[in-house]
Amino acid sequence: MFHRPNVTLSGHQELNLKPEELQRSPCVLGFIPVIYYSALLCVGVPVNILTAVALSRLASRTKKALYYYLLAVTASDILSQLFIIFVGFLLETAVFHRDVPTLLLHSVSAAEFAANHASIWSAVPLTVDRYVALCHPLLHRQISYPERTRKIIAVVLVLSLASGVPFFWWSDMWRNSHPPTSLDTVLIWTHVTIIYFLPCSIFLVLNSLIIHTLRVRQRQQCCQEEQGPKSAPPRRLGKTTAMLLAITSVFSVLWAPRCVVVIYHLYVSSVHRDWRVHLAYDLSNMLAMLNTAVNFFLYCFVSKPFREAVRDILLLSGGPLYPRRALRQQQAHTNASISSLYSGNNKRSQRDTTPISSRRARKPS
Repeated sequence: MFHRPNVTLSGHQELNLKPEELQRSPCVLGFIPVIYYSALLCVGVPVNILTAVALSRLASRTKKALYYYLLAVTASDILSQLFIIFVGFLLETAVFHRDVPTLLLHSVSAAEFAANHASIWSAVPLTVDRYVALCHPLLHRQISYPERTRKIIAVVLVLSLASGVPFFWWSDMWRNSHPPTSLDTVLIWTHVTIIYFLPCSIFLVLNSLIIHTLRVRQRQQCCQEEQGPKSAPPRRLGKTTAMLLAITSVFSVLWAPRCVVVIYHLYVSSVHRDWRVHLAYDLSNMLAMLNTAVNFFLYCFVSKPFREAVRDILLLSGGPLYPRRALRQQQAHTNASISSLYSGNNKRSQRDTTPISSRRARKPS
């Protein structure tokens, strides 16, 4: 998917091409993409592995569907980094300069699309789960449990793997100078629909419904406070919902330029001939791949349990899920027990030390 051009054609191919087709767009960024993807891989893979371990701990302790879905997103991001950045870009393009067997080239392309689809679509059931939890809480208690969550994740991963198979015939934008064929048109529109338009439409609709529901509940609680006695404080945007909005928003922003450039390449100008399209395609790919390494920082910024789990992992400790809160509750319980025991012993000692004459004096005559 993400490759550098300027690969020389063989003599037999040059004989079959027109002079204007032999002109290739220059690589304006030079070695900057290689440095960028190398740094992104060195940072992204360890960070995502740390994220996966922390989410695994939280999922095993809390049994919440949220952490299972986030774990699926993280695993898909790791696959995307390995297949797209490491194999597709660094090895095939930067090291071997695309001089690899055609079968291997197309197989890796299918694996890249499958990993990308899994990374994006793992967030879709998370959005649906948050919508049901906030808008239909009774239904969410009935249908949301770990076994069903794992089945949904397995179905999403299998469908994502199957959706990558047609892209075995994905056309190499960097080397093909001829106009896109009908197969290229179908694959490009299928790609932008699966990877962007369809999931973003689901994110937009469900997130809008979530925000609307929270605003309606807040207005109702405010009206109840004005008319009657004080009730519970208005329900604000929870941290889980804020995390969901952050994940979907970052994805929508980072992947939009790539979809625009791909469609522009299809109908207006080829990457092969226009250096500006070439530059835009390089930059859009760099932004899209940045999405595979930013979720860790979003989780740390929003979720306190995630920060505590990461801290326990870095400190090589396996403490409780909420160590400070549990410690405070345990200390309070211990202090209450000691206080009650001390008061009981104090009363008992006072009763024992009371003179017998004073006890007899209290009795009625």
